[in-house]
Amino acid sequence: MSTTTTQTIDQLAAAAASAAPIWRASSASQRAGWLRGIADALDANIDELVAIADEETRLGETRLRGEVGRTTGQLRLFATVVEEGSYLELTVDDADATATPPRPELRRILTGVGPVAAFSASNFPFAFSVAGGDTASALAAGNPVIVKAHSGHVRLSHRTAEIVTEALRAGGAPEGSFSLVEGREAGNALVQHPTIQAAGFTGSISGGRALFDLATGRPDPIPFYGELGSVNPVVITSAAVAARGETLAQGLVGSFTMGVGQFCTKPGVVFVPAGAGFEDLVASFATSSTGGPLLTDRITDAFPEGIAHLEADASVAVVAQGEEPAAGSARPIVLSTDAVAVAARPETLLEECFGPVTLLVRYSNEAELLSALEAVTGSLTATLHSEDGDDVDAVLEVLQRKAGRVLFAGWPTGVAVTWSQHHGGPWPATTSLHTSVGATAIRRFLRPLTFQDAPERLLPESLRDAALETLPHRRNGVLRVP
Repeated sequence: MSTTTTQTIDQLAAAAASAAPIWRASSASQRAGWLRGIADALDANIDELVAIADEETRLGETRLRGEVGRTTGQLRLFATVVEEGSYLELTVDDADATATPPRPELRRILTGVGPVAAFSASNFPFAFSVAGGDTASALAAGNPVIVKAHSGHVRLSHRTAEIVTEALRAGGAPEGSFSLVEGREAGNALVQHPTIQAAGFTGSISGGRALFDLATGRPDPIPFYGELGSVNPVVITSAAVAARGETLAQGLVGSFTMGVGQFCTKPGVVFVPAGAGFEDLVASFATSSTGGPLLTDRITDAFPEGIAHLEADASVAVVAQGEEPAAGSARPIVLSTDAVAVAARPETLLEECFGPVTLLVRYSNEAELLSALEAVTGSLTATLHSEDGDDVDAVLEVLQRKAGRVLFAGWPTGVAVTWSQHHGGPWPATTSLHTSVGATAIRRFLRPLTFQDAPERLLPESLRDAALETLPHRRNGVLRVP
């Protein structure tokens, strides 16, 4: 993989800086049109894109076609978000000379931060990549974007970038609206470039932390929105095992092996009641599960090392393994330990292992369960499978502190792209409190701006009285929805 030179990065950044005021001032219809234009162009080229992606990632046509659909769907969602307008948080306080102290007229809006750096992920070559959620939400917020391509799918990154660039150009967006850079050094330089005002990242804890430190260590620190590691704890009660144990076991196996265990929402640690027979149920389904090739050589090499790290702990045993894989593929594996060991050695037993593996943790009572749960670091998701008669208040309180999304049915793999979705969590799941999926992902790339006693003609269009009549806003403390 080649590396973009510092000179080229400077040129791309300068173009983005020139485009930024145009994006910031663009109307809702313009911006929504640009987003839908990108989506339409990606859909029109889906056959070519999927073929390239399958060659580079080996994820398969079915999965990749679905991911293109998710990618274009979220671009269209953000077009709707822009048109609806509540994301602007428009707020007006009229002047009041009788107030103590006297109050000037204040009008507040959220506006684009400026050029954004987006870092492509390995495990979602479309939805979290060149035209993925970070790019879509940053553009929707009114910002140019410079994407750092992932080394795992370079050809796809280039072709996707060409399609996005042409779609924006065809729609009349300014030059500098979107560009692509390559190489780790280029990524480091990008996040430190004075033109860049925010960055979005999905990847490893080590890689994300390094970039986070660069972003916050700048002379002018910028927000770095990183989605990093997550073990996504699951708690299953005795009553749930008794009522639907076989269904739960089958669902767990399907979830931790989905995408060969390379989803950031994979259930990596599952707390199960001791003596309830759940391990045997999981084994009955896991033995017939199939693995597959992993995304990159680095991930392929790291998977057996991660398994060996877990198995080195005296408390860990193998519950079951999937079918023998072809050469170069990962074999699903289910491991087990106990809650006492997890509470004592979380740095070993709760380390994320990327690939088709899950760890069953036996607990004998609520005290053991709660102690082990407290040792779990922040995650994107937490899942609770219980029955109506279960007293789970204490467990639920811990899970709410540990994760950004709490599930009570199903499994965490699969993230709906909606208005209410939250894909984030306490460190190390993310470096912030914001989501990288769903409508409110746009909030990462906006900043508040208040105008005091501004002439109407100098206000942003959305803050003028005529526009406010058509947009959700708060005036003198009263929420108004047209």
